[in-house]
Amino acid sequence: MPVIEVNHLVKQFKTVKKEKGLKGAVKGLFKAEKKIVTAVNDISFSIEKGEIVGYIGPNGAGKSTTVKMMSGILSPTSGEILINGISPEKDRKSVVKQLGVVFGQRTQLYWDLRLGESFELLRRIYNVDDDTFNRNMKMMDDILNISSIIDTPVRQLSLGQRMRGDLAAAMLHSPDVLFLDEPTIGLDVDAKHAIRRFIKEINAERQTTVILTTHDLGDIQELCKRIIIINNGVIVEDGSLDDIAERIAPYRQLIVEFYSEHEIPHPKAEIIKSEGAQTVYRFRKDEITAAELMSDIGKQAKIKDIRLEEANIDDIIRIAYNSNS
Repeated sequence: MPVIEVNHLVKQFKTVKKEKGLKGAVKGLFKAEKKIVTAVNDISFSIEKGEIVGYIGPNGAGKSTTVKMMSGILSPTSGEILINGISPEKDRKSVVKQLGVVFGQRTQLYWDLRLGESFELLRRIYNVDDDTFNRNMKMMDDILNISSIIDTPVRQLSLGQRMRGDLAAAMLHSPDVLFLDEPTIGLDVDAKHAIRRFIKEINAERQTTVILTTHDLGDIQELCKRIIIINNGVIVEDGSLDDIAERIAPYRQLIVEFYSEHEIPHPKAEIIKSEGAQTVYRFRKDEITAAELMSDIGKQAKIKDIRLEEANIDDIIRIAYNSNS
């Protein structure tokens, strides 16, 4: 049985349409025109135990709304969510015990307490026994170096330190599933490295299932074997980054530098730029290999240097976003 099952999920919000100016404001007080906005529109997917899944999309695509429904914060308009076979809408208390949630721009830590006191409070809230708590704290210290900041008041922590504290807090009760919403937002390179290392190690050691929403393409490349792309409330892609790239960006570029000026055509490649001794070929990966193309060109002119470029991840994601714009 999958850890997470989402079936035909829909979430709609009612909003009030406001007209401009004072007249419009007065009219809105007495006769407000309501409008229904569909944030998530009939999406379905399942996630197996131990997967790290990137759940990505542009701003307003429906990512955070989906995560909030999966964690029981919001109720769906229709459809079903099951976490280990339990509905967060019908039995939120049971589901919450199995979840760890980190929102990058919010914290579950207590602002005026020391970090360690926040952990103690959360231990009591989740009713974590001493052995489990001490074992988890040791693991969090090994991965995140929590002991160096445990006596610091939360309000005095830097953004990167607070994020380390939030991640440790989310794992204190040994959840099966970890939701991470923009966990590296605003962090420097060292802090991002620490967060990514944490995600990898917690997944490897405990088989924790991780759902990651992020705009940082470095997170996706380094962590996620599978990505689900949502736009306008609809899933537009679901698969590995390599498979998605193969399908929606099947081209490669071969940049060839000759010893003298040449422009050598090829029936299975398009010349997209030719300047001096350098020629740029674009070709489909399913029609000819880079080695075959290099060999054919090399038979007709002496090659000084050569470089192969894959589709850029930014371009792949952008194309996927725009497929349902």
